[in-house]
Amino acid sequence: MTQEPPEEEPSVQPGDVVQPGDAVAPPDPWKSFRGVMAGTLILESVVVLLALPVVSVVGGGLSAASTAYLIGVAVVLILMAGVQGKPWALKANLAIQAVLVAGAFIHVTIGFIGVLFVLVWVLIAYLQAEVKRRQERGLLPGQQPPPTD
Repeated sequence: MTQEPPEEEPSVQPGDVVQPGDAVAPPDPWKSFRGVMAGTLILESVVVLLALPVVSVVGGGLSAASTAYLIGVAVVLILMAGVQGKPWALKANLAIQAVLVAGAFIHVTIGFIGVLFVLVWVLIAYLQAEVKRRQERGLLPGQQPPPTD
């Protein structure tokens, strides 16, 4: 005996005409939030790769370890952008920031990048908690009844 998934209310696509009384599922706030997190990781990977010329010019220059570290972290960030739909994604994003801050032992500018992105990810974690709180209370714009004319 297999259990069939419950039928979902139809969602509105761009260009659809919605008539009064149509049952429409509210927009998913987490879909756009996952996009924000994935976009932040891609931006962070670009910034990490842009640290390569800075590390090569300032200080002792690039070593095999610093090059491998920067490229490795950038690859991990790009790969993590693809798993932002998982429930553990935000915790993993915060954990990789600790790895980036530890890069200060390789070069201080890498640690600086890590600290900046720790602040960004703490803000994202706060925003996620706030959206969740508002969703539970029914205060999101998509949860409000349509205005009556």
